[in-house]
Amino acid sequence: MEPRCWLGDNGWMTIQIGCDSFAAIGPDPVTGVARSGVERISDLLDEITLADEVGLDTFGLGEHHRAEYLDSAPVVLLAAAAARTKNIILTSAVTVLSAADPVRVFQEFATLDLISKGRAEMVVGRGSFIESFPLFGLELKDYDSLFAENLDLLMALRESTTVHWKGKHRAALTGQGVYPRPVQERIPIWLGVGGTPESFARAGMLGLPLMVAIIGGEPHRFRPLVDLYREAGKRAGHKPETLKVGVHALGYVAATDQQAADDFFPGYAEAFTKIGKERGWPPTTRRQFDALLGDTGALAVGGPERVASRVKYYDEVLGGISRFEFQMSVAALPHEKVLRAIRLLGETVRPTVLGI
Repeated sequence: MEPRCWLGDNGWMTIQIGCDSFAAIGPDPVTGVARSGVERISDLLDEITLADEVGLDTFGLGEHHRAEYLDSAPVVLLAAAAARTKNIILTSAVTVLSAADPVRVFQEFATLDLISKGRAEMVVGRGSFIESFPLFGLELKDYDSLFAENLDLLMALRESTTVHWKGKHRAALTGQGVYPRPVQERIPIWLGVGGTPESFARAGMLGLPLMVAIIGGEPHRFRPLVDLYREAGKRAGHKPETLKVGVHALGYVAATDQQAADDFFPGYAEAFTKIGKERGWPPTTRRQFDALLGDTGALAVGGPERVASRVKYYDEVLGGISRFEFQMSVAALPHEKVLRAIRLLGETVRPTVLGI
């Protein structure tokens, strides 16, 4: 099975391979040893630097406002990484746009684009946690309307330095200039989605590239939603090459399939069991985890050959993807294992997927 390609602005391009992190902080699930915030941030920057050195295409940082994460100000972290890297695309994963001021979001990413010399992107979404709403004085009942309105303004800011705009939740803009402007003519904005059909259709209608978070179940079940995205984009008159599909999935690579599974499971189980207590899910078991490692499961965890085949599988069942992002930080892996995995992704998995 060969990876599909998409026709981008500069010609044919192959699947981009990258990493996402939530800058999780907490004790190692096996040893119980915890890193300080200073140490964890230093580790994170080392991870992004190595990802750049081994040829990975992208690195994304999430946004959370919880004690177990250090990514409440992801653009600051991305800017620090920009100063240490040369080629890698630096993106959010995701920017919680429902709870943010689009003007500030644009200014921050435009500044990141200047620091990185044109390597900034953003994935915007509504997020999977709700702490940011009371934190910033917002009403949860406005969850959907805030996102739609803020996305509309953000896209308008991307198109023009001065904007005349009026909405329900924010003061109107009456032609004020919004600065600085980025290096790129239009900073790429991806729409991050989960499993809501309306979100897929909205991305298609707007002609925005789609980043699909698949953290469980079977990836092939997302194909009807991806088809809905492409159909909505086609009806709206957008060219097929603009309707790119990316995947954010839980993944990790080690020397062997067994080693990767044994490394990843303890932290994975702890994280999902904790979230499950908040949302009414049962504790996560090894049996459930092993099922997700199967040929049709969502986890891209294994040795290099296995992981490369998982990327190709996603590409096949979703009708072609443009980007695959590995989310490893959910497993609270030791820093040295994350570095080893990043090196394997860049030096072994990526070349295998791309056939180089």
